[in-house]
Amino acid sequence: MIKVAVTGGIGSGKSIVCEVFEKIGIPVFNADKSAREIMDSDFEIKDKLISNFGQDIFDKDGKLLRGKFAKIIFNNKSALLKVNTIVHPTVREAFEDWTQKQIAPYVIEETAIVFESGQAHLFDKIITVSAPLELRIERVMKRDEVTRDNVLDRLKNQGNDESKKEKSDFVIINDDREMIIPQIMNIHSKLQ
Repeated sequence: MIKVAVTGGIGSGKSIVCEVFEKIGIPVFNADKSAREIMDSDFEIKDKLISNFGQDIFDKDGKLLRGKFAKIIFNNKSALLKVNTIVHPTVREAFEDWTQKQIAPYVIEETAIVFESGQAHLFDKIITVSAPLELRIERVMKRDEVTRDNVLDRLKNQGNDESKKEKSDFVIINDDREMIIPQIMNIHSKLQ
């Protein structure tokens, strides 16, 4: 089975692109969603997170306090690296298990940090979704109801868009001018 990563910076439109792939019958695994579920439910992962970041990153019901945790990891590269080291192997396992159950010409993993996490070699093809920086900032501010500075803090931990595009097999331009569906259908025909 061909494994495809869909990546791109925050606010680039990865989720929209993946929704279109799903509509045409391609299974999509969301790495961020899987990571959130794992951090809320996997006791071994929770113990590692608590030993590294303290008990107060979880609420009384054992759910991760995402806003508080985001402030810790998005302002500290070594903390973010530590979290990725703890969580990503389990997410990877979940993706591999999920892939075995799919019936399709290829599967997609939606993942923001395929290059930054050193996992690009695990995929047969990589699609980068690209959008102008200012548009991405506007999208995230609106979507997450956060300040520009908050978005800029998150962007510091993501790789350069140009570098991602150079390393990718395909690039989808999502600048609100180019139509994304024809771009997706072109890629889809090449992956079948």
